[in-house]
Amino acid sequence: MTDWRHTATLSRTFLATAIGACLVAGCGVVPGGPGGSGQTLTVMTFAPEDTKATNMPGMPGMAKAYERWVNSKGGINGRKLRVLTCNEKNTPSGAADCARKAIDEKAVAVVGSYSQHGRAFMAPLEAEGIPFIGGYGVSSEEFQSVLSYPVNGGQPVLLAGAGHQLGRACGQVALVRPDTLAGDSMPVLLNAGLKANKIADASDIRAAEDSADFSAQAREALADTTASAAAGSKDKEKAKACVTAVLGERTETFFDAFRRADGQNKKPQISSVLGSVSQSVVDRTGGKESPLEGAFLTSWYPVAADPLWDPMRKVIADFAFGDDGVDPDDSGTQTTWIAYTVLSEIVKRFKPDEDITARKVARVLNQTEAVGTGGLTPELSWRYQDMRAVAGFPRIVNGRVTFQVVQAGRLVAQEGEQTMDMTATLERAPRAA
Repeated sequence: MTDWRHTATLSRTFLATAIGACLVAGCGVVPGGPGGSGQTLTVMTFAPEDTKATNMPGMPGMAKAYERWVNSKGGINGRKLRVLTCNEKNTPSGAADCARKAIDEKAVAVVGSYSQHGRAFMAPLEAEGIPFIGGYGVSSEEFQSVLSYPVNGGQPVLLAGAGHQLGRACGQVALVRPDTLAGDSMPVLLNAGLKANKIADASDIRAAEDSADFSAQAREALADTTASAAAGSKDKEKAKACVTAVLGERTETFFDAFRRADGQNKKPQISSVLGSVSQSVVDRTGGKESPLEGAFLTSWYPVAADPLWDPMRKVIADFAFGDDGVDPDDSGTQTTWIAYTVLSEIVKRFKPDEDITARKVARVLNQTEAVGTGGLTPELSWRYQDMRAVAGFPRIVNGRVTFQVVQAGRLVAQEGEQTMDMTATLERAPRAA
């Protein structure tokens, strides 16, 4: 009996020693531990919801649908995806709170998110080395921080593109935009596109971001453009007055006020950009009878009817579980889909048994070449040599825009206009941020 007890004791001692040595050497992974192919990857998506200004419920909704879809297939490279969502509330404190939550939950990235308050969320993320992948592009910090990895050119390329689009058709342009820090850069960016087409700077009309009455701005825009266009252009093809509004969800409210203010039926050319106008907005405001009928639109992406969006649409149909906020035609939803596509491609570049951390994700993003997004954007890369000399926005790596028009109640590609890279136009522009 004594010999048996002695042998059992030695066996347990040997087993404990072997396990300890194996853990130190990293020859296996304890179930539930941080490493290996069974690792759960935590990420966050934040956006404003239920506010009086711009709301982007489709972004967290798309993130959760992506989580359910990718986990139904076994995760990303065998790693389960855990998506946290956070209401950014359109406030600096809300943005900072979301960043702190990502830190507390040990997120390896913030993905496909929206906030105007870049200073509030980027600083805490930078302190912890957490990369910001595929932001909506509405804050200048997204194109300045070394830990930001944009998938589109944000407001800068949209506004420069809108300037190009209007500069080919207009004699004078009025810009109606929010009286905010983000809004302050808009005139410089729009004027860069106008200048490239030898058109005078747009008149700058400010409005409260959460206003419900744009009558005064509508009258000012109408007066500015009709008087200036009639007097200022000898080219009859460019004598048309044009009004562009970039007011987020309030854009449709402005154009409704603008239509009522145009009592003499002068019908200036109207325009906006992706995010302020979408197919769902056109549908909601009357389709063919919408005040947006005939409007020009500058976008980052192919038109919503393009078959390139079919994989996203299928995921939404199968995994959004009736969430009406996840609109496949919405630019926020589309941006989040692209951002998670990038995340998935980056995670696949890790070894199956490699522990993934925020700093490692950032390192791979900094070193990687040619991340594909299924044709929805050019191939993306954020290496030092991919940065461009755009004043205030050096991390724009995708300056592509598409030109669309609302025709018979549908957003369609504008005839005669091809996809265009606005980077060179922005490189010649004054610093806007």
